[in-house]
Amino acid sequence: MTKKFRQQLQNELKDIVSAGLFKKERIIINPQSTEIQVSTGEKVINFCANNYLGLSNNDIVKKAAIDAIEEWGFGLSSVRFICGTQAIHKDLEKIVSEFHRMEDTILYSSCFDANGGLFETILSEKDAVFSDELNHASIIDGIRLCKAEKNRYNHADMNHLEELLKKSNSNIKLIATDGVFSMDGIVAPLKDIVFLAKKYDALIMVDDCHATGFLGNEGRGSAEYHGVLDEIDIITSTFGKALGGASGGFISSSNEIVETLRQKSRPYLFSNSLAPPLVAACIKVFEIITKDYSYKKKLEENTTHFRNGIKNIGLDIKGKDHPIVPIMIYDAKKAVEMSEKLLEKGIYVIAFSFPVVPKDEARIRVQISAAHSKEQIDSAINAFGEVAKELNII
Repeated sequence: MTKKFRQQLQNELKDIVSAGLFKKERIIINPQSTEIQVSTGEKVINFCANNYLGLSNNDIVKKAAIDAIEEWGFGLSSVRFICGTQAIHKDLEKIVSEFHRMEDTILYSSCFDANGGLFETILSEKDAVFSDELNHASIIDGIRLCKAEKNRYNHADMNHLEELLKKSNSNIKLIATDGVFSMDGIVAPLKDIVFLAKKYDALIMVDDCHATGFLGNEGRGSAEYHGVLDEIDIITSTFGKALGGASGGFISSSNEIVETLRQKSRPYLFSNSLAPPLVAACIKVFEIITKDYSYKKKLEENTTHFRNGIKNIGLDIKGKDHPIVPIMIYDAKKAVEMSEKLLEKGIYVIAFSFPVVPKDEARIRVQISAAHSKEQIDSAINAFGEVAKELNII
């Protein structure tokens, strides 16, 4: 590396630190759980994992992965179309398709890759995409790669979306939205989006990473939650959150869209196949969640209990019933200070402020799991109350 370039990077890193945006990684020395131990020795209750159903360290899921190594091997050393497709890959794709009531599914290394390989593959310069302004970075980056006309509508603003759809003379129109917005715990207004899509002959794409497996009557995601499961054209999601928490993503859609992605989507064509133990574990997760709704029920009970407890102590929260619970502190410095004091009390949460969220909307994002005990949730509620009073927030 040249001295000039090294100095440039050092300066950029200093600027990140000065802006309060430097992200430090806390090292965990045990499996993912509701109680974790960090490398400095302290044990804390974890309220910031995407482990919604508590399956990340589930014994049944782990056994499925271990057994798969013996039967199918550790890895495939190949992309799918050369020699990287095993029977279990097709089994998982069929299971996911049936779960989302879609014709077919294609697996990716991550949902970031899925979103990154979607738009440039199916849209041309004759087409247009309409994206919610608060969509995930992977959707934003994926749209940047395509040649279609790009439109961004104000967050969940159906009047603005309709205005943009009305103006567009494009060949194919695609509305892209998160199913659940991860900083707010708010479910996208999919019923209204479906209405506009029908009115203006548009397709709908939903990134359901923070919904798959637990939102809706049977956990089929935000579309089921809103009663429009059969009205969505493309669903992208991840195995890395509620569905065991390892890695991997997918796109479920029509036969034609999925086959086009198999032929042309670059992250799929040029990335290794998902490892056999991961695939087998995900198959087991779907077997669990489609037969046993106790995980989903416990998550809902825990979420309601925590949300009610935080409201009762006088703190503002966003969203209605999602396990992502943004506790609004508004002031960025107080949010950071609050998260640090909560950690001292054994509650592990993260503060978010501008530019991750809008200015003066700093918050602490809490994520509830089915694995949390009532005692752990009560400990968190009590700790929030004590620290909020200490900092004159309530």
